[in-house]
Amino acid sequence: MQKHTSDIQLSEAEALNLATRTDTAVLAEQARQLCDSAHGNIITYSKKVFIPLTHLCRDVCHYCTFARTPKRIDQAYMSVEQVLELCHQGAKEGCQEALFTLGEKPELRYKAAREALLELGFSTTIDYVIEVAGRVLKETGLIPHINAGNMSAEEIAKLRQVSASMGIMLESASSRLCEKGMPHYGSPDKDPVTRLHTIELAGQASVPFTSGILIGIGETRLERIESFLALRRCHQKYGHLQEIIVQNFRAKPNTKMAQAPEPDLHELLWTIAVARLIFGTEMNIQAPPNLSPGVLPQLVNAGINDWGGVSPLTLDHVNPEAPWPHLQNLARETAAAGKFLDQRLTIYPEFAQRPDKWLDSKLNTAVLRQSDSGGFAKRDNWTPGAVDPIPNLDKKLLENRFSIEAVSSHIRDIVDACEAQEAVSVEDISKLFESRGPDFSYVAQQANRLRQECNGDTVSYVVNRNINYTNVCYFKCQFCAFSKGKASENLRGRPYDISAEEIARRSQEAWSRGATEVCMQGGIHPDYTGQTYLDIVQTVRQAVPQMHIHAFSPLEVWQGASTLNISLKEFLEQLKAAGLNTLPGTAAEVLHDEVRQIICADKLNSAQWLEVMETAHGVGFNTTATIMYGHVDKPIHWASHLFKILELQKRTGGFTEFVPLPYVHMEAPMYLKGNSRKGPSFREAVLMHAAARLVFHKQINNIQASWVKMGLDGVAACLNAGANDVGGTLMNESITRAAGASYGQEWSPSAIEDTIRNMGRLPRMRNTLYASAPEERHQSAIAADELSEIQNNSANKKQRSKKLENLAQAI
Repeated sequence: MQKHTSDIQLSEAEALNLATRTDTAVLAEQARQLCDSAHGNIITYSKKVFIPLTHLCRDVCHYCTFARTPKRIDQAYMSVEQVLELCHQGAKEGCQEALFTLGEKPELRYKAAREALLELGFSTTIDYVIEVAGRVLKETGLIPHINAGNMSAEEIAKLRQVSASMGIMLESASSRLCEKGMPHYGSPDKDPVTRLHTIELAGQASVPFTSGILIGIGETRLERIESFLALRRCHQKYGHLQEIIVQNFRAKPNTKMAQAPEPDLHELLWTIAVARLIFGTEMNIQAPPNLSPGVLPQLVNAGINDWGGVSPLTLDHVNPEAPWPHLQNLARETAAAGKFLDQRLTIYPEFAQRPDKWLDSKLNTAVLRQSDSGGFAKRDNWTPGAVDPIPNLDKKLLENRFSIEAVSSHIRDIVDACEAQEAVSVEDISKLFESRGPDFSYVAQQANRLRQECNGDTVSYVVNRNINYTNVCYFKCQFCAFSKGKASENLRGRPYDISAEEIARRSQEAWSRGATEVCMQGGIHPDYTGQTYLDIVQTVRQAVPQMHIHAFSPLEVWQGASTLNISLKEFLEQLKAAGLNTLPGTAAEVLHDEVRQIICADKLNSAQWLEVMETAHGVGFNTTATIMYGHVDKPIHWASHLFKILELQKRTGGFTEFVPLPYVHMEAPMYLKGNSRKGPSFREAVLMHAAARLVFHKQINNIQASWVKMGLDGVAACLNAGANDVGGTLMNESITRAAGASYGQEWSPSAIEDTIRNMGRLPRMRNTLYASAPEERHQSAIAADELSEIQNNSANKKQRSKKLENLAQAI
């Protein structure tokens, strides 16, 4: 699978020669190809609230209606309360950006501005912006982008603490436009040397920055190119320009340029194409959609990949005569050009993915909570474990009927390779996870087709009982709200360590209710040893000889072997002799040590987890495999995880199923500290199941959707995107509920079967190894009585015995 080649830019001489080119169609075609090679079939936009903090400005640009004199406004500055109210409304509308636009240093020209600032308690407009933006960030969750004009290094440093990005339009690098009779005459802040200095200072401060040019105000084509080159030279030094805007002049009444001709479409397309050719493949090139209604597909075909900010709530106060397009219409026109409209934050994905360089630490939490794994906007409110409805957009995409030409060729190639069981790379798998729009629809639908070929219309489930025997744990996993230790007393529930009698009682009750399996895991109690786990197995085997025992994560196996000072192989053989049947593949989290160092640094590393699994397969155990995703990880980490599981499965064939476990954030310590996302987006959760089906085709035949984490509608979506199993009825589940999930106690067999039949599928009660469960078990499960209340015995420093002394006491 081929990636686009590295960016090769035109020399300055070659760029300047473009000024004489009149073959716009040829330039546009070349620009579109460059754009597509890096940005694929995605066009982005930011959903924003436009905040005109002040219309006062010391400049008098001849085309501007934004700037007003004190006599033409009701108040010099918006109040903090007005701004916050507007931003709260925007948040309800799904906005994620707060765009601050204001006139330049009005206090240097107007007494009214100075008096208003004094009354507000500030000496400069910039100081007031810092205060208001900080309040917006803290109180509304919207992420500020600030257009404050020319700034000093000190001002930029202060604004960086309250905004994720900033910007200033260069407009033109030509000082000729500042001469008498030209549009910037009398506007000292439009001096291109001054503006370029601000852009340079922003680069030195590592600020993700927006700039661009305004065309049709008297500049020549050569001057436009010179402006682009000035910006490019600055960007080559610092890499901080996240977008270049090509904005077309619109004549406005009551300005000196009211009768000036506007640039025609041909001129706009030429300039966009030239911008792409000069800046190359990677740069984000933007054209405002409200300034060119009716011709948006042509702008896409000239090389743009972004529409800029669009607001469902506020005007474009710079161009009030030009309303924003409705997002549905914008998506439709984008699709007409063969692209998919997706939402970004004010900070572009490639910058959001490197917060250590591009963000002040005060912005990290806000950006994390608004973003998905690729650094785009998390455009839905769906979170694993909650009862939120699944997003309409993703639901429509799953059902989408599309032209195959709309699907990226590299995605089609990767899917074909998976189906043919040809080698795919980690990078290829990552591309599947990055799929959006028609690519997402295609991946999900092709995964569903392979599910149909492999599993037919049957959806399986197992009647089991989860027994979490202790929540005491000395490991410090940052995602876990289940374990209890000295640092986690504020989390849900009290520490417990259940008795052997309670383990036996729960096992016997599970059997009476039709269960074929008990699934047992727990925290790593500091007093537990390998003998504890052997005792647990023997207790269940004594209580219910016929029960399938599915127990102990690789972490527990590793710790058990270590405490007995024996090898993994020897300990696994002892567990097998004691009556253990299979092992769950939990504690995998993400098998990439870059991620594990953040979320579970004191736990097994990736190689150790894989070693336990391979050893278990070697002594005759089947196991499951899992992934717990959607926190600090990225698609490349998920891809690495799937690749490692696939390679091990090719060697051993020991995995019976793959179980994606989306991160439940609500009570997770790292989320409460502001250090993680809010779980995967719904698109990502569906893709995890779909990509697994594709990557594991004919290697791991069963892909499970977790109803505890996905919810019933989410499970239904995954069953149409590659999954064929809904896991266990559980009876009791503590780990996910401790993390804040609303689901988790029990999904009854009759309810499971009704849900599956309502989807037009065939339910099948299975056992742990995917054989059909005996009819006697099925009948017992359907007719099961209510569960008795569980007894979680209080934990002590010493473990409670797991060896059953008297079976009668458990009955």
